[in-house]
Amino acid sequence: MNTRIIQAMAVAASMLLVSPSTHKLAQAQEGKAPYAAMAPLDQYLIADRDAEIALAKSAAPPALSNDANVLVLEKDGYHTAVEGKNGFSCIVERSWMSHIDSAEFWNSRMRGPVCYNPAAARSILPYTILRTKLLLSGLSKAEMVEKIKLSLAAGELPMPEPGAMSYMMSKDQYLGDGGVHWHPHLMFHLFGVSTASWGAGLPGSPVLLNTDQAQGPEPETIFMVTVDHWSDGSAVDDSAAHAH
Repeated sequence: MNTRIIQAMAVAASMLLVSPSTHKLAQAQEGKAPYAAMAPLDQYLIADRDAEIALAKSAAPPALSNDANVLVLEKDGYHTAVEGKNGFSCIVERSWMSHIDSAEFWNSRMRGPVCYNPAAARSILPYTILRTKLLLSGLSKAEMVEKIKLSLAAGELPMPEPGAMSYMMSKDQYLGDGGVHWHPHLMFHLFGVSTASWGAGLPGSPVLLNTDQAQGPEPETIFMVTVDHWSDGSAVDDSAAHAH
């Protein structure tokens, strides 16, 4: 595993204030928002390890994902399941990688397969690992945000590297109850850039701005570009891309 990823895990471990055995997992109660609190942990886990590996690898074309590192979620966070050889890292993100105020922050159905290129595996993936570790330890969202900010201030986390990008091209992605599969897309992770420099969001521009990430503690701007085929090479059916 990349040394910065290992470092991020170590940072997370040193910052845990509540042990996994003592944290409380609350189900949403009748009459409240459907995802008002964290569901039982087992609902976020994928019992079949091989199925999670396959889902993670489906984020990118096989030419990339076949030789990638693959991480799977366990009760205390992400662990390497497959040691790759091309520097890419594939993972299935859960709902808590949504923006902090998202109504689906605790939606246990969400599955976001993503494959990070080497630059992103070194400088973006550590944030997913750390955020996950802190939340599974029992910290609140606010506490998690504060811990990441403190770690950033102490220089314990990397800034997005030049060239950091990732693939989200899985036909089996579930990105929320509103637009389940959305579109296959590429993401570009940058630090300290303006939307104007990429023409993001302008009429006719294929570059989209991920506004969700701007609400999190991670120091990145994400631009997205949709593509017309899934990782298995099949064409996108626009009517199905948004279907439930």
